This record gives sequence, C-alpha cells and structure tokens, in this order.
Amino acid sequence: MNKLKKNDQVIVLTGKDKGKRGTVSQRVDDNMLLVDGINLVKKHAKPNPMKGIEGGIITKSMPIHQSNVAIFNPKTSKADRVGIREVEENGKRVKQRVYKSTGDVIQA
Repeated sequence: MNKLKKNDQVIVLTGKDKGKRGTVSQRVDDNMLLVDGINLVKKHAKPNPMKGIEGGIITKSMPIHQSNVAIFNPKTSKADRVGIREVEENGKRVKQRVYKSTGDVIQA
C-alpha cells in the first residue's frame, strides 16, 4: 500500500523547494511523484503544428522522490508521517491511512 496517493497535500522536506506545499497530481512509478508547483524546470520545446504545440521555453513540473516529501497534517499545520491501521468493517479487514502524530484517519 502506497502511503502517498493522488490528491494528497504534501510539503517538501529537502531540495530547492524546501518548505513549499503542493498537491500530488500523479504517481509516476513506485518512488516518484508529480506535485503541482514543485520542482519546476524550464524546457525548450520545438513547435509541432500537427499536435498544436507552440515552440519556445515552457515551464513544467518534474517528478520528485517520495522520500523528499511528507504529508501535510491540517490539524497541526505541520508535516507528518503516515501509518497504516487495520479496521474491521462489515466483517472485512480494511486498511486505513492515519497520521502518526494524531492518529486521525487521512481522508482519501
């Protein structure tokens, strides 16, 4: 079970964007995340009229490793770790993500 998922609010712990907050827009693979407004780079793009792409310098978000971000806890307004708790619902064991500091369930 991945501890960070799409649409989670995260805060950057290390790197050039340290302290910034953003939303996870996509999981690139098991370890890399795309976070809106974080790890922005400038890329040179060739024009492609078939795809409707204009040429020039564009700014795009690049993937960041999940170890460099932590989930943002709105109750404490700080970065937090994610724990996993098993709860029984309707006779089935269900895993829930919880904040380590408060024990509250993370709403997906």
